[in-house]
Order: sequence, then structure tokens, then C-alpha cells
Amino acid sequence: MEDDHDSDLELDLQELAPNSPKSPSRQGFYSPGEEHQIPLQILRSDRLRVPKRRQKKFEHIEDDDDAEPGTPGNGATNDSLDGGDSTPLLQSDAGDPVVRRDPRPKKITDRLRLPSFRRRGSVLPSIYDASDEAVDESTKSAPRSINIGQHPPPRFPQNAISNAKYTPWSFLPRTLYNEFSFFINLYFLVVALSQIFKPLRIGVLWTYMAPLAFVLAVTLGKEAYDDIERRRRDGEANREFYTILSLRNPPGRSKKTKGGKGGHRRIDDIENEEETLGETMEVDEVMVKSKDIKVGDVLKLNKNDRVPADVIILKSYVSEAAPYKDTAPKSPALLFEQNEGDNLLHLPTETANSKSQAESKQGQSNGDGEAFIRTDQLDGETDWKLRIASPLTQSLNAAEFVRLTIKASKPSKKVNEFIGRMELSPKVSKGHSPSEEISPKDLGAPLSIDNTAWANTVLASSSTVLAVVVYTGAQTRQALSTSPSRSKVGLLEFEINNLTKILCVLTITLSAILVILQYYSGTLANERSWFISLSRFLILFSTIIPISLRVNLDLGKSVYAYYIQHDKDIPDTVVRTSTIPEDLGRIEYLLSDKTGTLTQNEMDLRKVHVGTVSYANEAMEEVTSHVRQGFAVAESTDPSKPASLVTPTSLLNLSASGATGARARREIGARVRDLVLALALCHNVTPTSEEQDGYVFTAYQASSPDEIAIVRWTESVGLRVVHRDRHSIALECVETGRIAVRVRILDVFPFTSESKRMGIVLQYMEGTESSQSTNLKPGEIWFYQKGADTVMTSIVAANDWLDEETANMAREGLRTLVVGRRRLSPQQHADFSSSYKEASMSLQSRDATMAHVIRTYLEHNLELLGVTGVEDRLQKDVKPSLELLRNAGIKIWMLTGDKVETARCVAVSSKLVSRSQHIHIITSLEAQTRISSSAVPDTLSLLSANPSSTALLIDGDSLSHLLTHHKTAFISLAVQLPAVIACRCSPTQKADVALLIRAHTRKRVACIGDGGNDVSMIQAADIGVGIVGKEGRQASLAADFSITQFHHLTKLLVWHGRNSYKRSAKLAQFVIHRGLVISVAQTVYSATSRFEPNALFRDWLLVGYATLYTQFPVFSLVLDKDVDEKLANLYPELYKELTPGSSLSYRTFFVWLLVSVYQGSLIQILAQILVGATTDQREGRGEFGDPSMVAVAFTALVVNELVMMAMSVTTWHWIMVACIVFTFGVYGGSVPALGDYFDLAYVWSWGFVWRVAAIAGISLVPPYVVKVVRRTVKPPSYRKVRGV
Repeated sequence: MEDDHDSDLELDLQELAPNSPKSPSRQGFYSPGEEHQIPLQILRSDRLRVPKRRQKKFEHIEDDDDAEPGTPGNGATNDSLDGGDSTPLLQSDAGDPVVRRDPRPKKITDRLRLPSFRRRGSVLPSIYDASDEAVDESTKSAPRSINIGQHPPPRFPQNAISNAKYTPWSFLPRTLYNEFSFFINLYFLVVALSQIFKPLRIGVLWTYMAPLAFVLAVTLGKEAYDDIERRRRDGEANREFYTILSLRNPPGRSKKTKGGKGGHRRIDDIENEEETLGETMEVDEVMVKSKDIKVGDVLKLNKNDRVPADVIILKSYVSEAAPYKDTAPKSPALLFEQNEGDNLLHLPTETANSKSQAESKQGQSNGDGEAFIRTDQLDGETDWKLRIASPLTQSLNAAEFVRLTIKASKPSKKVNEFIGRMELSPKVSKGHSPSEEISPKDLGAPLSIDNTAWANTVLASSSTVLAVVVYTGAQTRQALSTSPSRSKVGLLEFEINNLTKILCVLTITLSAILVILQYYSGTLANERSWFISLSRFLILFSTIIPISLRVNLDLGKSVYAYYIQHDKDIPDTVVRTSTIPEDLGRIEYLLSDKTGTLTQNEMDLRKVHVGTVSYANEAMEEVTSHVRQGFAVAESTDPSKPASLVTPTSLLNLSASGATGARARREIGARVRDLVLALALCHNVTPTSEEQDGYVFTAYQASSPDEIAIVRWTESVGLRVVHRDRHSIALECVETGRIAVRVRILDVFPFTSESKRMGIVLQYMEGTESSQSTNLKPGEIWFYQKGADTVMTSIVAANDWLDEETANMAREGLRTLVVGRRRLSPQQHADFSSSYKEASMSLQSRDATMAHVIRTYLEHNLELLGVTGVEDRLQKDVKPSLELLRNAGIKIWMLTGDKVETARCVAVSSKLVSRSQHIHIITSLEAQTRISSSAVPDTLSLLSANPSSTALLIDGDSLSHLLTHHKTAFISLAVQLPAVIACRCSPTQKADVALLIRAHTRKRVACIGDGGNDVSMIQAADIGVGIVGKEGRQASLAADFSITQFHHLTKLLVWHGRNSYKRSAKLAQFVIHRGLVISVAQTVYSATSRFEPNALFRDWLLVGYATLYTQFPVFSLVLDKDVDEKLANLYPELYKELTPGSSLSYRTFFVWLLVSVYQGSLIQILAQILVGATTDQREGRGEFGDPSMVAVAFTALVVNELVMMAMSVTTWHWIMVACIVFTFGVYGGSVPALGDYFDLAYVWSWGFVWRVAAIAGISLVPPYVVKVVRRTVKPPSYRKVRGV
């Protein structure tokens, strides 16, 4: 073994860098005032040089194209968070990093490190904040460092969607626990187990075990099928293919091996490493499934692609660009280049077509690394979000991404927060000069929420985005904000469970009474203890609690699911949870999302008002005419001929030249042109060129669909936005195809939920331009602003029409924007710019100071140009659907992540809030509370004054404050309101509201949504309904019921929900009645048999009675209906009668109990009297009754049950008739096989027939008479609407 002193780790640092200090500083890359000559520092990029004897501690990972791309590497270990001190020096032949097995240094030489390239302490401290409530302290949820293209160790979760409730290991334990948590199943399990003991055995063992096993098999089978279907649907989403970039070393590279001691020298490795670092990686595109995406993968996303994991955007470029070559797009130059000391601006000479194409391409999200994403499926906000690639990576060749290291904070559920850092290792070559120093500032860049795109968002830009995956699977923002799946049990199940407990008490009480009577009658045998007698009685009366009840109800649910899924009026409806269809008929609260659920999120500008004239519909043609007069100023459409650019002053002069009178009273045309010009300039919309079916057209990207609707309208009336970047805007006259307006963007004040307005300061270009020459100079400066009428009223000049017109538009459900402008002199703008810049440098109250400067210099006495009314298109038939549901007694809450103004407009336009209801708005309640402690009590008192005619509109912060500090008082009042609209709600808040309503009211709550941000709410509800739409299938996959349109919900509730509940209630009553009747007959028989626990009906008679002889007619009640669909929709008030559960209540239960006691006791008593026998013990028949009496009693029971079923039918179905006829035939045909129980000779006699007929008539006629009288005196509602 070679001595460690021979290791090249003993190299003197002075040899490497004569001017470097003996002990390299760990505080930074360079020390001030030193001349550094350490090329090996740059060459190593913070890698450790390792002694030969330590090489056994390493494992080389070979590069295999077929290997799983999850090979452990050094990129994601937490050690690399502090600069990579434990990162190995050398790489394997394949270029992959070597993995260090034992990082603990054993000698002083092992502790030696070359100074780090990366700045120490570069990771922001908040990355390590241990107070993040969303994540535990496990390894998986710790802060992470990711080397792009090098997969981390397999310690991060798989990127897979899972809505399954069970795993293969948890299925049986969980389902069996759920089943035996129902008393009826637990009771029959005890009864079945009791038959193992011979003293307690009555009849054949299988007659008790088989029904329980069948019930469990049916229930578990349904649960297994539902869960398998969920897994299948999840698999479809997980198998969706995405493109990732495979970064690999170029082929054909081999290491040089020089001779020397031992055949290999460390200096050879150093030289090979120099060559490796100087080479460029090759980039391949590989298609992988969504579930196989891993942390560190680089995704390639195109327009309308859904982001499959949480990513950081590295690069954004147009599709024509070549991202893998050294032609990465650079930041675009300003459209206007202003020479120093010169007021003229020069444009490059180009043809009109090329200029238009260049402007269009510049408008796309490429030059500045911009990309727009839609987050409505994550946070519910309809506005598009602007995301920006870091300048560090935007100009970087994709092949160089391997030089990047991402340091990200722990996973969190906070969708609007992210802190991280990106570091770039320098690219060097073997001939690197020591004098080529790299500034530490060039090696790192901070990362924020602006650089991210979370899972389930959609890329909206017409560009291609390269992004690196940082969080996958359960650690994505979407998954952390989603509640886990839970097993849902219908309310009817709980009600039946309570009734079975009553039946159990009845069974125990009856058994105890008979044992006591047996004791006092002296018939209690000495050899038989009272406990055995009690147990046998309990087993005999076990039919009081019918185990077939669960089977019938479960089979009935399958029938309801079939009808729902095959209803042609609600096509493509899917029942994903088939255990709760009855709850569809018991809904009292409906919680709905807005975007994509009530609305289509497609905006149209419907109306404009300019003070004296309002334009809408066909009148828009007049607006087009006015615009054509003002902006079609070019004498020719030939781009080679000069054309003058339009400014507000030129428009004013144009109007003045064609009108008489004072300028203050300009014609309407001038007002219209000024408004259209303002709308075409005051926005944040970027135009792009798109091609579809060979046709090139202009599309728009923006953070708000409102702005896109306005810009589309300006194009439709003749003024098109053809270019916009951060510095300039160009408008084109649609008629001439020539540029009509050019402006420079001086300042932009974006819209915020607090300011509720958007402003822009522009400088118009004056002069002429053509494709041959350009002569432009900066001209007048204008400030434009648009915003909500609530804030703009005090900013615009005094007028007498604004309030009235905005109120009119609001009543029409339109989203109003007030537009104003103000001209600024150069000196005014210079003063404003100076003050604004000074305010932006303030360290305290910066935002408030900047807002004050804007108000002081700009936002006062604006010229009011007009008002616009934008309509958010509603889903089909939303208005009548909401009205029908409201008439059905359902209280509707709208929970949205959108703005207050938007939600209010939608609530009015969709008729969620009726005209007679007052909307009470609560915003910024927490801030009000800090000012006045009585803010909350005052607010709640206003709501409680008239809750029946008041709708509440509340923002998310105020809702959170009330639920935190005034939960009981608020929810007690809110559930009484006819409608509640909650804005700016996070996915977690939506779920919390659903849970709170359920807990407080004990009523059934349904939630409906279409996006991933609605999944938590859907899963928290009693009934979750997902809408399948253009925004994806996340909500549909997680929901209990999936529909395609909101208006399908009305039929799902009012029709299918009504039928499911009414049918299951009637079915449960008959099954209970069937068990009670035979148990009462057994009780009478025991009482007349000296209180002996002997069986009247045994073995097959018990099983056949509950199955073959009565099952089909009773189960056919699932086809019954009390009203038809037309009447159910015409009278939605009928639905309101179902919610209290009157169809199966304690009252109806005891009515059926009395009927059962009457019929069971009468049948048995008359059978014993008419046949003239009680027991046949004298003839050696032991414990069982006389076969003649048993035949009469049993046949009377079967006939009684079938006729009772027929008496209860409201609407006959041919299957019902067939079931009754079939059952009579089966019973008659099976009698010859019942010789062990019946006296067959007696059965074929007329005496048997008339006795059965007499007993059945006496037991059936009185209940029927009572039913007819009751219907006549107090008819039910369904008979009133049917007119019968």
C-alpha cells in the first residue's frame, strides 16, 4: 500500500497560486487586493481531490442509455447546500459524478479543500426556516439542492396522481372495519359465530354463515371495483407523455492513460477532467410518462401543456428558435434607439411585412424569457400569471444546463410563495487563462415565485418553455393543498343503522320477556340454563334485524348508478362512488366554484358608454365608422409611402376641423376615438402570431381575460395591437394595414386587488414612417388609467352620469371599467419620475410611499373617457338551473379564488343573487378590527337584521379572520343566508368551509367544481361533483359524480336524487317489514308452545322466505316513482320535502312496526286456530311445529308480503308485474320439494287454500283501508301535483 504522503494532496497551495494565502478563506471567492492565479480552482469548480487509498470509498456509476434515469448522484444531497464540500473531485468515464460512501475525513490531509467557486452563504436563510407548517422534518421534505440533469437519490416521491382510497394491504382491514362498524353486520357476525356451539345451534350452520358472507362479498366487491376504476383513471393521467431533455456526454470520448507508477497517475485524471469540463453536452428529446418524471429532469412544454410537476422555468423561446445551439435568444433591443443629446429616434429600415413579423415575434414570450401560465386549476384565479426565466439561464445554451445547481426551499402548500437560488458553475477549457476572472455575481441568481410554474397549471404562451422539476408527486403545491380521499357513507346508511339498534333492543327485550315467562311457568328445564334459552331466543328472533337489508340497498344503488350513467339527457355522466346516490336527494347546501363551473371564463365586451351615448350590439358598427375616420389617415396602403402617426392632439385637430363650436363640446366621434385609443394602449396584453390550418392570425396573451376581451374589441372596431413589449406599443389600422400609433412605455402601474386599477404613462411618437425611411421624434406624454368604478369615481373629474351608468351595467351582470386620461408636460413627468424613484428606494413603507406619489402627481382630475361593460359568459342554462335549485330549498355558496368585483358580477348575472336580495360586502375585516374592536360585532349584527333577504360577499382574508376568531357566531348566521359568495379563497379554505358547514348543520353538503383547486373541497363534501371540461380531469377523477355541464346537476339532484332516496327508503321499509312479520309469528308460536325456544320455520324456509320467495318483487320497488321528471322540474318544492328525511324516519318506522306486529301475530294465531294444532311433539316431531300449520302460516306470510308490495306501488312497471308472477310460479313449483317442512297432502286440499285466503285477507284489508282513508284526508304532495 502506498503511503499517503505520496498523494498529490500534499501539493503546496503556493505552488498552485503563489499569491494565495496559506489558508484559503471560506468567506468568499476572492480576497480584496490579491492577484489570483489558481486556474485549478476554476477547473475543479469546488470538487474534492481524493487520495488513492481513499478511492475504494467511491463507486463509479457507468453511463447506460437503458438505465433508469433515477441513478443516484451527488446533486441532491443536502451536503451540497453549503457549496459542495463533500462533492468528489473526479468523474467516472461516463461523465457521471462519483458517489462518496464515507464522507468522514480520517486525516488532516483529507480535510483539505480547494476554495469554493460559489459564494458561501449564498442560500437565503429563509430556505432553512423550520417553521414551515406544511412540511414535516423528514428527509423528503427538507430543503434540497438539485444538479440539473443528474438525478438525485431515490428519496423524493414518485410523480404520480393517486385518488385511490385503498392499497392492496389496507383494503381488507379498512373495508372490514367499515363494514363491521355497522351494527347490523356485527350483530349477524355474532349470530353466525354462535352456531359453532352445538347447544345454541338451530338448523343448519350455512343458513347463518352464507347470508353474511354474501353481504360482505357484495359490499367489498363494490368497494374494490370503485377503487380499481379510480386507479385506472389515475393511470390514464399518469401515463400521459411529456418531453424531457436528456443531457449526456458526446459519444466517442475516451480517457487518456499515461504510464507511470502503478500504470496510472492522478495528474492524468486532472487532465481528463479538464477536457470533460471543456466539452459541450449533447441534448436529446425523450418522451417519458408523467409518473416517471423525476426531480432534476428538464421538461419541454408547449402552449396548452399542463405542467405535470412543480418546476422552475429556465428558458422561454419561440418554437422556431434553436435552444440547443449557441443561438439562444438575447434580450431584445429597444424598439426605439435614442441617441445621446438627440431627440430623434431611429427605426431600422425594413419592409412592412418583415417589420410586422418582427414586431409580432418580439411580442411573443421569448426575448425576455417571459411566459404566461393559467393557474385557475390551482388557485381559482382566472387572471393569467406572468412568469419569467432567470436571466442567468435565458441566454444559456440548453446543453449547458448541467452546470446549474438549484437550491430550493422545503415543499409547502403556499402557492404564492417560493424562495430559492440558482448557481452556475463556470464553463472553462483547457487553455483557460488565469486572468479571465469570473465575477461571483455572475454565478448566482435568486429565485422567486415569478420563476416557477406549479403542477396543474397550464402554459398559455405561444412559446416553448424549458423548466427543471423541483418537486414531484405528493410534494407538489397541488398535492399538499389536497385533502386525502375518504370513504363516504350515505346518510340513509346511518339512519338505518340507528333503526337496527332499535330492532336489536326489541329483540333482546322480547327474548328476555319470554325467558322470564318460561321461568315462572315452570317449563325452564333443569338441564338447560337460562343463558342458553336466552341465546336461542336471540338467534330465533335474529330475522328481526334483516341481514338482507344491506344487500338489497347495495344492489339498489347499482341500479341507480346504471340509470344515471345511461340518462341521455346528461350524457357522459359517470358515477365514481356508487355508495351514496341517495344523498343526492338530501342536499341542503351547494358549494360551487365559479370559473369553469358557473362561467366559461370567456369574456366579451358587450357595452361602452361615452357620457351621452351608449353602444352595444349592432351599434358597434357606428364605433367602427368613427375609428375608421380617425385612424385610417394613410393616403395609401403601400408601405413604401410615408404615413403620419396619430396622436391625441392630431385626433383633436381632426375633430375640430370637421365640427363647429367650442372644443370642449367635441363631437361624439372624437369621444369614441379617444376611448378606443385609450383601451388599445392601457393594458398589459402581448400580441402573438399563431397559425391554424394554414391561416396566420393574431392571438393575445395577458394576465387577465378582461384585458384580452377589450383588446379584441378594439381590433374588431378597427384598431389592432400588433406589438407590445416592456418598452413600446404599436397599433395598426385594420382597414389600411399601416401602423397608426407608436408609443414608448415610460411607467406601468399594474392592477392589484388593493388598488383595483391599472395605469400607464406613455410617450407618443410623432412624424412619418414607411418601409423606406423613418422620421420620428418623441412627442406628448399621457397618463391613462382604468379601474373599478368604486375607486375611479374620486379620481376622474366631476360628472353627472358615471354612477348611474355603472349601476345600470352592474344590474345587467357586466364587469365595469372606468377609463380616464391626463396629459403630462415634460416637466411634470420629470418631477413625478424623480419622486417616484426616490419613493421606490425607501426602506420603510415603500408601497404606501409609492402609492402616495402616484396619487399626488397623476391620479387626480382625470378626463373621463367612458365606461366599458365586459360579460363573462355563463355556462349553458346556469340561470334557470340556479333558480330551480334555490326553489328546491338548496342554499348556494360560491367559493372562488377570483376578485371581489368579478365574483359580484357573476353572482348577479347568473341570478345566484336575486333582485330582491341585498348584497352585503365584507372586505379587509382584519384591518378594520385593528382600528375598531367593534367591527366584527357590527358586521354580524347587520347581517342578522334580515338574513332571509341578504346575500353575503366576503373575501378570503376576512373569512379566515371570522373562522379563526368568531367561528360559531359567523357560521350560525351564514348558514341562514340564501347565498354566500366567498372570494380569494384558497383550496384549503374551500375544504374548511365545506367541513364547517357539515359539522355545524349536520346537513348534506354538495360541492361542485372543475379544477384541481376544487379537489379538496370536493373530497370534503358529502357529495362531490366534478365537471369534465377544457381545464382537465382532476376534479372529475376525485369526485363522486362526474358531469360535463353545470345544468346537468339539476337533473342529478332533483330527478335522480329524488328517485334514489325515495326508492331506497321504501325498499328498506319493506325489508324491515319482511323480517319483523316472520319474527312476530315466531314469537307467537313460542308463547303458545310453553315459551320454549323452538323454531317455527327452519333451514330453507328462512333462507327462501328472504330470497327466492319475496326478493324479486320487493327489489323491483327500485323501479317505482311517485312523479315523472317533468313534474319534478316543474315543482322543485317537492325536493324540499325530502331533505328532512321524512320518507324513512322514526315515525314511519314505528308505523311499519305496528303493521308488522298486527300482521305477524294475526297470521300465526289464525293459522294455529284454523289448523287446530300448536306443536306435534306427541307425534315425535320434536322441536318443530305441525307441518300443516307451518304450511298455512308460511304460505300466508309469502302472499301477505307480495300483496303488501303491490299495494305500495305508485307507478307500475312491467318488470314489477313480471316479478310478482314469477315469484308465485317459483313458490308453487317449489312446494313439492318442501316435504320436509310441509304436509304435502294437506297442501293440495281445498282446506289449505281457503284458510290461506282467509288469513291473508284479514291481515291485508285493514292496512289498505287505513291507507286509502289517509290519502283522502291528507293527500301527499306528489298526489296533489299529479291531480290524483
